[in-house]
Amino acid sequence: MKSVEDRVAGSLLQLARKRLGLSQTAFADLLGIAQPMLSAFESGRRQPTLPTLMRMLARAGLTLRLELADLDNHDAVLGEWEQSPDDATKRRLRSQGYRLASDAA
Repeated sequence: MKSVEDRVAGSLLQLARKRLGLSQTAFADLLGIAQPMLSAFESGRRQPTLPTLMRMLARAGLTLRLELADLDNHDAVLGEWEQSPDDATKRRLRSQGYRLASDAA
């Protein structure tokens, strides 16, 4: 299974293509690339560089906006908190509909 990082560019290209209502062939023509290359990008088998991705999206009339934000580590905080309750508390939480991260493992 491809990691999230391997799928981001392809997902953005696929979203842009569907937003425009184009087939892979028509979208590849608009971008100036071969359809098999677009297919490889969309499936995550290949990843364009960031400048290439931005140029392709610009050809489609779209822009990619990036933002730096503080790290959101709420999953780690919740995971750490889940280690603190005793078993009785965990059972009570589960009976109230809470799904603990440890349940997914």
